[in-house]
Amino acid sequence: MRRALHIFIIVTAALTLLGNGDRTRRFEKLGHELICTCGCNQILLECNHVGCPASSAMRDELNAAMDKGGDNDAVLASFVTKYGPTVLAAPTTKGFDRVAWIVPFVVFALSIVVAVYVSRIWRQRTPQPVPAGAGPLPDDLRARIRQETEE
Repeated sequence: MRRALHIFIIVTAALTLLGNGDRTRRFEKLGHELICTCGCNQILLECNHVGCPASSAMRDELNAAMDKGGDNDAVLASFVTKYGPTVLAAPTTKGFDRVAWIVPFVVFALSIVVAVYVSRIWRQRTPQPVPAGAGPLPDDLRARIRQETEE
């Protein structure tokens, strides 16, 4: 019984981890985290320029970096070192880059607060009374207006 349990655990672990180290999946994942540097601002693996000078070279560099070993963060760090932080498709969640993740939500929340505040102020305003002399125009003024606009 104990032996059957061990075999079951080993088979389950093997099936669960099967394909976990698949090279093509890792290449796809890393390739979708990088931007092509040709100026198209497209994901590296989706750059559709015919004869793009940058995408094929960057794909070769990605393959070479994966062959050297190291984890995904090390491969991405090597690209950031070579091309700068603009090569990443999304900002990191470390350091000052957190601002790029936080600010949109803060601005959205503040805009909701301001909209609610302004709508409450507008709802509480009372209508302004019409000034005393703001009735219908006298006939002589109406005639003068008609005369000036017809000429």
